[in-house]
Amino acid sequence: MTDFQNIPFHKIVKLGQSTLLHKDLFTVSWIIDRFCNYNCTYCWPYARSNTTAFLDFSVYENAILRIKDQARKNGFQKFHFSFSGGEPTAYLHLLKLIDVYAKDNIDYQSIHMTTNLSPSLKWWNKWVKKVSKLSRKSITASYHDEFADEDEFIKKCVFLQEHDIFITINQVMVPSRFDLLYERCVRFKNAGINVTLKPQSDPTAKFIVNDYTDDQIKILKTGFPQEWKGVELLQVELYDNNNNVYYLDQAERMNAFKFNKFKGWNCNAGFQSIIIREDEIKRSYSCADDPIGKIYEDFNIFTAVRKCVTDSCVSSADSKIPKEYIIK
Repeated sequence: MTDFQNIPFHKIVKLGQSTLLHKDLFTVSWIIDRFCNYNCTYCWPYARSNTTAFLDFSVYENAILRIKDQARKNGFQKFHFSFSGGEPTAYLHLLKLIDVYAKDNIDYQSIHMTTNLSPSLKWWNKWVKKVSKLSRKSITASYHDEFADEDEFIKKCVFLQEHDIFITINQVMVPSRFDLLYERCVRFKNAGINVTLKPQSDPTAKFIVNDYTDDQIKILKTGFPQEWKGVELLQVELYDNNNNVYYLDQAERMNAFKFNKFKGWNCNAGFQSIIIREDEIKRSYSCADDPIGKIYEDFNIFTAVRKCVTDSCVSSADSKIPKEYIIK
């Protein structure tokens, strides 16, 4: 397996997820709503709601069509949409929305979802059929021990993997519970499921907490490299100032190395990617830029790459977007 600690992060001047660097791919990360059927004691206050605030289906449908139209005018012919929440499966028309997204007859279109996997296997079988024609399907499965049953959770992950869905279990590694959480992650890995060790951020999601020991930081940097069908999965490319290339399995690991400050770099966020937070369109989750607009109003995706104006990139959805530091 690749030793990520050998990457000279201080020399890196260009990076991005491989598919975004080498494909004319436009990506959308979409928080449909903050409602979640779980109410975990450790959840960030901004991350969930007890009530739903879903918009009319036609608003979502028109937003997808307008985003694709503008992206195509910028030269992007392939698409990746990632749905999250709250809990996205709580949206009753989610499968219908996937139909809208997937109906294009294009050579590459992928989908991702972050979910607590709470729906039944019967529901997941419907989801599998809806996404079957897409080029790549993946899920980040968040395990919450206050509500979920571990054996049932594993059973659902294995079922999805058997239907060609790439799964990784997302575990926020709370420092005070680190050892207990790590032991569970070992059980997940032994069941053949990828695990993402996610550093805990502060309540405002602006920085990683400082409560980890040196040994815990090392585990966050190197633990559980991602695999797919027995092959090491390296999804992020990083280039140094001599154009040497290095690889990470996932952008989330950059936080463990505290490599998440790109202010002043050229960043494709807003041009090659956007995020939707319920009804608001932004360049990225962490971005200090003004919002691009609302999904039910006129909005315009950037027509060119712009510089980063944000102090830190805590979200992996932001940090994976292609960036380049231009040496003057």
